[in-house]
Amino acid sequence: MPTPEGRRTAVVTGASSGIGAATARALAAEGYAVWCAARRSDRVEALAEEIGGTPVTCDVTSPQSVAALAASVGETLHVLVNNAGGAFGLQPVAEADPEDWRRMYEVNVLGLLHVTQALLPALRASGDGLIVNVGSTAGRIAYEGGAGYTAAKHGTQVVTETLRLELVGEPIRISEIAPGMVRTEEFATVRFEGDRARADAVYAGVAEPLVAEDVADAIAWIATRPAHVNIDELVIKPRAQAAQHKVHRES
Repeated sequence: MPTPEGRRTAVVTGASSGIGAATARALAAEGYAVWCAARRSDRVEALAEEIGGTPVTCDVTSPQSVAALAASVGETLHVLVNNAGGAFGLQPVAEADPEDWRRMYEVNVLGLLHVTQALLPALRASGDGLIVNVGSTAGRIAYEGGAGYTAAKHGTQVVTETLRLELVGEPIRISEIAPGMVRTEEFATVRFEGDRARADAVYAGVAEPLVAEDVADAIAWIATRPAHVNIDELVIKPRAQAAQHKVHRES
């Protein structure tokens, strides 16, 4: 059922940049009233002003912060995009910082849990709810130096699968989108603690990696399928990437 204003509603976490911001724009273009949620108030406020959405300063690792998001959304919600996440470090297991692993699990898995639990009643109340969890191809295959991130994103995948089993028969669809190589303004830079040279090296020689808008377009497509159609999972990679370890790079 639509809102009193006649619009379907959506929440996008991690909306301050990258895939989250692009997804908020894509859903707004489809007519959704979008709650833009992220920790950086200035960014979500600017985005919400741009798309006619609602900004919410939210840290998905804080149950109190997530409760405030749920209160802002109200009694009904049609689409939840659990996009907030991140990768920290690229050390082998023998040298990994457990704190990096803890941060990745908290944002990629526990953050998803907090937000889903808080907004599930509103999704049920809509009569036609959808949860899209933003995973990764890292949630499907291991690679050297990536154990902490791959473990967290495998967690995202398994939580998604479990939700689908637990909520079958309810008016809620459960999807995961798993992007491969996506070049955004911050992901690799954050992973390498601001080391721009190392971040740029990830994409060196790759003429056309995915960009945030490619993933957002796919999420909007999932969100606009008929209510009886569930896209269980959608793996999306650039043409140049055959697998995590097999990428065509031009000399």
